[in-house]
Formats: sequence, structure tokens, C-alpha cells
Amino acid sequence: MIFESGTTEVHDGAELPPLGDREVAVRELSPVPLIGEVLEKLSHWPHLVAFDSALPSKTLGRFSFVSADPCWWNELPKATYGVDPFAEVRRLSQTYQVGKIEGLPPFQGGIAGFLSYELGHAWERLPRTMYDEFQMPAAAFGCYDWVIAWDHQLDRAWIISQGYPERDPMRRQARAQQRLEQVVADIVSMPGKTSVETLPHTSLGRDELAPQFDAPGVEGLTSDFSREGYLQAVRQVIEHIYAGDIFQANLSQRLLLPQRLSSLELYGRLRQRNPAPFAGLLRGNAWDILSASPERFVSLCGRDAETRPIKGTRQRQPGIEADLYTRDALRESEKDQAENVMIADLLRNDLSRVCQPGSIRVPELCRVETYSTVQHLVTAIRGRLAYKMTAWDLLTALSPGGSITGAPKVRAMEVIASIEPTARGPYCGSLFHVGFHGGMDSNIIIRTFVVRSGWIQCSVGGGIVAQSDPASEYLETLHKAEGMLRALK
Repeated sequence: MIFESGTTEVHDGAELPPLGDREVAVRELSPVPLIGEVLEKLSHWPHLVAFDSALPSKTLGRFSFVSADPCWWNELPKATYGVDPFAEVRRLSQTYQVGKIEGLPPFQGGIAGFLSYELGHAWERLPRTMYDEFQMPAAAFGCYDWVIAWDHQLDRAWIISQGYPERDPMRRQARAQQRLEQVVADIVSMPGKTSVETLPHTSLGRDELAPQFDAPGVEGLTSDFSREGYLQAVRQVIEHIYAGDIFQANLSQRLLLPQRLSSLELYGRLRQRNPAPFAGLLRGNAWDILSASPERFVSLCGRDAETRPIKGTRQRQPGIEADLYTRDALRESEKDQAENVMIADLLRNDLSRVCQPGSIRVPELCRVETYSTVQHLVTAIRGRLAYKMTAWDLLTALSPGGSITGAPKVRAMEVIASIEPTARGPYCGSLFHVGFHGGMDSNIIIRTFVVRSGWIQCSVGGGIVAQSDPASEYLETLHKAEGMLRALK
């Protein structure tokens, strides 16, 4: 069956293996649509979500996914110690199970959403920061019964519709087909037929915010730290290190700017000017997360788990030779290597809580990865998930990510809460998807805008160790913000 409208046609998935579950509806899109255009066409659908490999490669960022209008959605206002935030989705994951269709991208519908940094309060007794003006949820996720999936390596895309929450085979088949037709109708609509976004009518006043200080980069940009305040905060972390409290802590500053662009326009600029392999977008109830993250948090393929912490950053240089020199200096830096190896050890320990004994390995240690404005030192840690453990156990064991807390993790989080004035919210949390078949992928929410109450938040930070120089650490946060600020200029 062929659907045509303008220059877009949609047809039944060809050359696919026989479907093991006939309730699933699949069609291939030809020509392959642009992700930005699909997001515009679907912008009026609730809880739009994208896992966007804006910087695709053969090993990272091969696939992208877009969905919206989940059949179930939940926002957790606060994390409560001892209360499992995944209790409901564990039940849903048992209720809605389907085998993965081979030959298609790995996420074929399932649970998707975000976990905040403060979700860590569900598992540890931790102090709260002084200010939390924006009151973002501790977590938000939904059950997405359809998805548009891209394979950038093959340059192909499909719509996959599962038909949930219907369980009766006939009803599920009918819903899967009906949802697919809804998506087709919108994405093949004539050019220009998109919803118009308006800026929020209500916003927090400047006097309702934590104390703000002028920040460089964009007119009107402010921070919850002055420059000297951030330098002093770095010195405090170093004092904790010499006192034997911690080995390392990730210290951040939150940048704020009044919202002057719609979220979709801002995301379009962000993915163009600061492309990243683990970018993404999520629209909640009166808030948006727009991410250009270069960092994978944790993935699960079959029983194989992988986490890829980033520790060590250098600003890109304009000349080829200077850029190569910077790359080599980063690779050989004892300070950055020590920072990276400490977090790798922490994550090896976290993975060991849910992986088979003896399965943890480190195939890549302190490898340099290059992005549009910075170069990063990255390590890959892998393990094989233990019997009866699930993606939810993996997220529980690793959250929040070690690369954005420090070591030891809990004590580092206590130090962070005592020094940083404002709640992190989504920053340093994770955008994630867990498929109906049990596979998972997720990012660390860095290089990310959070849009809420008339403000755009952009937090940046870095790992502090004993060898850290406060002025250099402050500059590193500005280098990390550079790609983000390009989208605001």
C-alpha cells in the first residue's frame, strides 16, 4: 500500500523478516524525512520526544527516534527515599512485552522520558540545595506505542506502531494501524502546515530567582555564581579532597537567560550549531528539555551493558596543527587521566552491582573524541547483565551518573549540595528509552537547555580534583557553554 503527498511517500516495510507479532504495523518512509521537519509537523502532539543522533557515526549515533502522545504519562514531583520511582514502569514492562523485529532500529516503542539529578534522593539520604525555583519533576516518562525510527547508516526510516495499550489481538491490530495512519497524515502534510508555538505568558520574576550574577557570552545571561564565587567553590572542593572526604566532585554553575525563542526553534539551532551523537528533546507539562549531549549514560543491548563517561575537556583550536596539539595534550594530561580513571573505577563498581561476576571490562580507556567546540576524554566500560536483572535495575544501580557526581559518589553528592546554591533538575540526569523488548539507551543531560517559566537554563560544570586550578576550571565551564551559547546568539 502506497501513500503519497507532495514529495513524501510512505509504503509498507519491504525486505523485512516475517513479523513474529502480527499486531505490529510497520511502514517505511521514502524519501527519508528530515528529523527537524518531522518535529515541526508533530509539534502539536503532546509529550513529543526525540532521541536524535545529530552527529551520527558508525559506532555512535547510528539511529534516531521520534514519538509523541504516549498512551500513559507520569510526572514524579519529588523523589522520596526508599520509594522505587520505577515501580509502575516495572509493572508496565511486564504487561507490554513484544519481541524485537530484526532488521529495524532497536527502539520500536516502549518507555521513554527523563530522570533528574535529584532522583538520587530515592536511593540515598541526601541534603537539598538552598534554592529550587523551577520545581522540575524528579522524573517524567511515558509509554510510547509508536515510533519513527531512522537508520542513518542505511539512510532508511520506518514508522513502527505497536497497538498498545490494547491487549486483545484484534483491537491491538486495529489501534496499531489507526495510530500509524494518524502519524502518516501529519508527517506527509503539505509544507508549511505546522503549528505555531507561542512563548509562555507567565514566568518567574527576577526577584523570585536565586541570587544572579552577570555572566559572559550573551547579553542578559546570568549565573548562580559570580566568577569569584565559582573560584571559591572550586577551592572548597579541593579542601574536601585534602581533608580525605572525596577524591573528586563535579561542580557546576547554572546559566539563565529570558526565553526569546520557541523551544523548537531553539532546538533547531542547537542541533545545527552544536551537533552531538546523544542529542534529544522531550516536552513535558509546561517544560521542555533540549539536549545536545555528547555522552552516553548507559545502554543495554541483549544482556550487554555499556557506559561511556566523559572526563577531560579542551577547547577546539582554529588551526589543524594547534587542534592536534590540543588533542595530544589532553590525551597525555596526568590530571585529566586521573580524573577519568577515578570515574571509570566508580562506574565499574556500579555496574558490578547488577552484572555477572567477572564480566566487567574496559575496552576503551581515555580515548579522545572531537566535537564542534571541544575535545573530550572518553572511556567505555562494559558488563553482562546478571540473570533476572532488567534495564530498570541497571538505571537504579548507576543513577545519577558517576561522571557528573564524583567519587565516592554519595559523599561527593553531599559536598555538591552544600556548595551549589540551586537544584540541578534535569541537568546531569538522563534522557532514556527502554524498549518493549527490554533494550535501552540513555544520555547524560549535559550541553542541554531546560525551558520553563519564561527562562532558558543552561548548566555547565567539570570535575574537580586535587590538581585543579580554579581559574582554569571556571574557563572550562565557559568553553563547554560555547556551543550552547551559539544557539542563543
